[in-house]
Amino acid sequence: MDGDRVEIDGGIMEGGGQILRVSTALSCLLGLPLRVRRIRAGRSQPGLRPQHLSGLEIIRDLCEGKLEGGEIGSTEITFTPGKIKGGTHIADTKTAGSVCLLMQVAMPCVLFAASPSELRLKGGTNAEMAPQIDYTVMVFKPIVEKFNFTFNCDIKKRGYYPQGGGEVVVQMSPVKELSPINLMERGTVTKIYGRAFVAGALPIKLAKDMSAAAVRCIRKEIRDLYINIQPVREPDDQAFGTGSGIIVVAETSTGCLLAGSSLGKRGKNADKVGIEAAEILLRNLKHGGTVDDSLQDQLIIFMALAKGVSRVKSGPITLHTQTAIHFAEQLTKAKFTVTKSEEEDPSKDTYIIECQGMGMINPNV
Repeated sequence: MDGDRVEIDGGIMEGGGQILRVSTALSCLLGLPLRVRRIRAGRSQPGLRPQHLSGLEIIRDLCEGKLEGGEIGSTEITFTPGKIKGGTHIADTKTAGSVCLLMQVAMPCVLFAASPSELRLKGGTNAEMAPQIDYTVMVFKPIVEKFNFTFNCDIKKRGYYPQGGGEVVVQMSPVKELSPINLMERGTVTKIYGRAFVAGALPIKLAKDMSAAAVRCIRKEIRDLYINIQPVREPDDQAFGTGSGIIVVAETSTGCLLAGSSLGKRGKNADKVGIEAAEILLRNLKHGGTVDDSLQDQLIIFMALAKGVSRVKSGPITLHTQTAIHFAEQLTKAKFTVTKSEEEDPSKDTYIIECQGMGMINPNV
């Protein structure tokens, strides 16, 4: 049996948890037994963290697979997938590990389950080194649904670093196959909106300061648009612990959504948090791509699974995206090409990611 295992080097390229997410999700979908070695080899704390272990466990549970080496600090795992089943699946990082990253690993799998699924994901909703849940709902969801599926995401409780304690419930029905996407026209920015939030012990003034600083920063570049960034205080029964942050989204005439976001932390000035988010947004608008740098890599696995050719115009290709493409090609029959976009003015750093998808079919639907 071991002769047929696909061998994955978890220490190359981006070298982080993303390699695990992409490879175990595809292993589960394709029924390929997997061995991942050198997990997070170059990180300050190598091996599995609670976040990654929860992701592996939810994949194991949703396909009744076999996982070996699944403990904190482990640098090698083997995974033998079973058949993907619907129903309710729970993953709890028991830390501020990101629920959004748990969603990234589980979502492609449950799309090809035999029946509808409910994912109850617990951990951090607004955590460092991961998309914030607001980004997932405001940007990722409407764009990824262009692959021709829908999901419902209910934020039951928000959780922040260091305790986590948040919970999100995702419901989705299986599909027969995924349609390819074509995101080639950026269009012009028509709206800029967002939310600046505080929770727990922090005063609403912080949210107002983050919002005002972000608006001032964007105003310098974009003068003629109304910018609506709502300052909010999360209700105490809907948030666990103390946290703050901001997300700012730009919507374009062709329906593109690009964002910038930032989290507050102790000793970090609120203005700085707002300016950081605004600068990320402005940088994403400058490159002329139809997706921002955070969305790029999240679309790769869906492009690989879709039936037909997907095309996405983006800014400079991130290391996360290069890594996702590498492992998607290693595990599926999908073929990716990345080319510099020629029709843009030369000052823009724009690329076209094209993928001939493998055309995954759900035998259960």
